[in-house]
Order: sequence, then C-alpha cells, then structure tokens
Amino acid sequence: MTPRIEIFTDGACSGNPGIGGWGVLLRHKDTEKQLSGGELNTTNNRMELTAVIEALQALKKPCNITLYTDSKYVMNGITEWLANWKKNGWKTSHKNGDVKNVDLWQALDALVQRHEIRFVWIKGHAGHAQNELVDSLARAEVEKLKQSADKA
Repeated sequence: MTPRIEIFTDGACSGNPGIGGWGVLLRHKDTEKQLSGGELNTTNNRMELTAVIEALQALKKPCNITLYTDSKYVMNGITEWLANWKKNGWKTSHKNGDVKNVDLWQALDALVQRHEIRFVWIKGHAGHAQNELVDSLARAEVEKLKQSADKA
C-alpha cells in the first residue's frame, strides 16, 4: 500500500535576492519530521521551490502526497506553467526568454514523476498552524545564516 503523506512547505528571504531559508513538515499518520536549510545568496522563489524539492527528496519510496504551499509561484508553476515550459524547451510562454529557476523546476519535475501529488494552496500568515511552523523554520534558517555572516 502506498503511504499517504502530508507535506507543508515554505520559503523565506531577507532581501530578494538575499539570505534565504526554507522549512518543511512531513507528516505520516502520527509521525512528523521537520527539515530546514538555507542559502546566503538566493531569492524567495528559489527557497519556496527548494522546500518542495527537499521534502520530496526526503521520501524513500513513492507516496500519495497532499502538499500544502502558500506560494502562488510554486502552485501556478507546477499546475499551470510546467507543461508548456517543457513543450517550449524551457522557454517562457512567449518563447523569448528562459524560464527562471529552470534548474529547480527541472529537479522538481523529475521528483514529481515518482509520486501521486495533490498540490494545495493555503494563505500564508493567516494562522494555519502547520504553515506558521514551516514559516518559522525558514525564518530561523535566515537568522542562523545572518549570524554566521556577521561573524565572518
């Protein structure tokens, strides 16, 4: 039987570009696992995508997933834009420019093929407990990196 997993993701950035962080909550039945990380020079959109990628990479076998994100960029990209980007050779809909963050979109596309995923958009900063948790994980990574950069 395919495991049913809930995933909550978020990204944060101090400056855009700037120091960024991402946070993930994986939930299977009564078990939860938190993941987080960050980068010194990145964007909010890259951190939102990285959170989803890291969550999916953490799964050891194909799963039935409900993935919650507050990122319209991730939602629209995965549910509306991705098929055309691939069809257009990773060019924008007007075929006059490269898709931004193509490295991450290609990684996400490969990971999505392994699972059955339902993407759900939730409003950020609206009191949703799990979204607030992953937001705090992402922001904590930003603060950690800021402190490390200040010491250097």
